[in-house]
This record gives sequence, structure tokens and C-alpha cells, in this order.
Amino acid sequence: MREDGPLRLPGTMRVNHLGHLEIGGCDTVELARQFGTPLYVLDEALIRRQCRKYREAFVRHGLRGEVIYAGKALLNKAVCRIIAQEGLSLDVVSGGELYTAIAAGFPPERIYFHGNNKSEEELRQGLDCGVHRFVVDSLYELHLLNNLAAEAGKVAGVYLRITPGVEAHTHTYIRTGQRDSKFGFDLVGSVALEATKQALALPHINLVGFHCHIGSQIFDVESFKVATEVMLDFAASVWRETGFALRELDLGGGMGIRHVASDRPLEPEQFVAALADAVRTGVRRHGLPEPKILIEPGRSIVG
Repeated sequence: MREDGPLRLPGTMRVNHLGHLEIGGCDTVELARQFGTPLYVLDEALIRRQCRKYREAFVRHGLRGEVIYAGKALLNKAVCRIIAQEGLSLDVVSGGELYTAIAAGFPPERIYFHGNNKSEEELRQGLDCGVHRFVVDSLYELHLLNNLAAEAGKVAGVYLRITPGVEAHTHTYIRTGQRDSKFGFDLVGSVALEATKQALALPHINLVGFHCHIGSQIFDVESFKVATEVMLDFAASVWRETGFALRELDLGGGMGIRHVASDRPLEPEQFVAALADAVRTGVRRHGLPEPKILIEPGRSIVG
């Protein structure tokens, strides 16, 4: 992949005098001889740099928020420890991922439990571990979680996953935010509003905020800005209808990475700057208090 000159390699990667790729000072040909192939080699310095770019962008733009690493991009105990050390939170989507995180010593108060169709066993596991937030995308899960939390004598912190109807400019099969998505509560026909009312009425559910995810491998910042606008419009309608003031808004992930020479990934700075602008425009328009903003980069950290 050459692009108007020599191949540009990120992080600690370079081509050494033998013409071999090096990562972190290690010759990958020698690594393959020692460990065999296929072999996954991670550039720890690059992963840490990407984590810091996201956190620093929040600080620069004065945005009260949190960066959550999307574990589905790559999750093992070593990655969990790096993410924890860099001050990011973690999103898991299954009991297996939650087990890995806890085994790595990741603080449960920084774990967000995603995943559609979570089983009763997985919800119990999350409650037992003390995960920070459950992201709920069906009424069945909402009521099951309420019942399980009651049995455990706990109150579960919850985000409702909303489908904002925003089509990101990606391949059809990895779009998850449109109105025909199987994930989350639709804004059409008051489905999301009704789910919100039910969540607010359940004694062992603490509804804290809303979540959306519009797709993956996205290079267009406008998609995220539109999704933010739609979510704040919904939050304002909920406030008028129920008095519930949105405290936390999780805008998901999906930032693309470079697969081919023509790809132009967003830098963390570009992404966070666009969100900060969209959030402040939206809260001013509706007179809302500014919520805590959360994002979930995954492949753009480890990819």
C-alpha cells in the first residue's frame, strides 16, 4: 500500500535493514519462526497513544465525559490491563468477556455491559460483579433485569439503547442505527418513549441515560453529529413528557480505521471536536443541562 511515496507505518512499526517488519523493536519474521503463524502482534505503545489521544481530546474541548474501550474489537487479559492503566472504561458484550475483564483485575465500576439478548445467567453475573451500567435494548431484558436485581437486593444502573434512524455511510450489513435495526428501541411510534416510562417506573432500575450506535468503520463525522442531534431531541421530548433529565449520553463507537490506501480515518481530535459542538448546540436549543458524554472506540484503538 504505497501512497504518494514510501509506506507510512504507525507507532513503533518500521522496516529494518533486512527488509523485515519490526513492531516494538521485534522482528516479525523472527517472531513467526519462534511462535508459528498465524500470529497476532500488538504495538503496545500505539495502543496507549490512541487511548491518550481520546482522553486528551475530551480535556481540550472541556467535554465532561468518559472514553469506553469497545472490548469486542479485541479482548484478552493483557489488553484489559493496558486499557485499565490508561484510565479508560470497558464495554463487554457477553458473560465470557465479563469473565475475562474480571480475571484481568479490571475495576467492575468501570465496566459497561452491552449485548443484545443477554441471558439470565449473564445478567446475574453482571449484578454479582457490580458492573457500572447495563445497556438494555428490549423490554424483556428490562423487566428481567429488574426482577433479578430485586432478588439480589440491588438497583441496576441502566442505559436504554435507542435506534436514532441515522444511516452511517458504511456497508449495509454493519449499519446498526437505522429504523429497521434489530438492536434497541425505535423512535418511531413512541416505542422508545414507552420503554423510558417503563424503566422509570421499575423499582430496581435506575435509568441514567441513553445509548446509540450507528454503525462501524465510519469515516464521516457528520453521521455522528446528526445522531447526537437526534438523541438530544429525544432527550428533550422525554424531559417534557416525564420530567426525566438526561444525565449520561453514550454515543457509541464505529470510528473507522485504514484498510486500504484510499481510507481517511478520523483522528480522535476531529471526532471529539464534532461531538462537543453538536452536544453544546443541542443542549442550548432545548435548554437541557449538558449530560456526561461517553464514546466507545474499539478498532481505532487496537486496529
